Amino acid sequence: MALSVVDLYQKILPKTNCGDCGFSTCLAFASMVVSEKLPLRNCPHIEPEKLAAAENELQEQYKAGKWTKKDMAADALLWAKQRAASMAIADLPERIGGSLATLDGKEALELPYFQETILIQPDRILKKSGDPLNWWEQTFIFNHMAMGGRRMPTGTWKGLVELPNTVSKVKSMKAHVETPLIERFQGNPQALQQAGLAIGGEDQRDATPGADVAMLFNPLPRIPVMVTFWDEEPEEGYGAEAKLLFDETIVEHLDIESIMFLSERIKELLCDETD
Repeated sequence: MALSVVDLYQKILPKTNCGDCGFSTCLAFASMVVSEKLPLRNCPHIEPEKLAAAENELQEQYKAGKWTKKDMAADALLWAKQRAASMAIADLPERIGGSLATLDGKEALELPYFQETILIQPDRILKKSGDPLNWWEQTFIFNHMAMGGRRMPTGTWKGLVELPNTVSKVKSMKAHVETPLIERFQGNPQALQQAGLAIGGEDQRDATPGADVAMLFNPLPRIPVMVTFWDEEPEEGYGAEAKLLFDETIVEHLDIESIMFLSERIKELLCDETD
């Protein structure tokens, strides 16, 4: 039987996100093993017998061209849909916001998403214009539905490292979100301010003393995110710093992988890296 990313994650890997393989999460490592032929033995925590059997299966599917990058995305989306399958559309407005609507004669959830409106049904997510969201965005939103959270934001902001079970993600956040923001906007915080306003951010500098940029985003109704930026001060010996802050309730609405996806998505929008 071919091993998908989800199969590796659920059946073979330890799911501890220890980082000993060189990746911040077991799921990220699994995706590289399946799609890029990274050696599975780079994870030092797999039992020898289980490792040998999995390696043999992987070699067969590599030869057959099974589980390409496209397959990987499709598999992740299928997994997210399965996780969300038990969620009744009618119950979602109370839990995650939005309102009930109709799409092609069937019940749907109409939900704000960044500056767009999306329509959610158990088997698909579309923009209100009719265009589909990409596979990774759909995966992220189906995971949000599946988490079961319902609390409204409290206004208590926390950095990623302050959230439970996210220590393994701190390096990834720095490498893939914070550092790119610094490299793009160092010496020009005004450009970051303008980019944030252009994608629907709200200026929060009055509530964040000392920050050159403090921008509040509401990508989804129950999931606010704050982007803060301090520009470099060579005379004081300080380099530029970028941080993303999350409401303390985010862990009830998103898993760790989805928090990272959302963070990278915001970075892409700010840096104009989207398709």
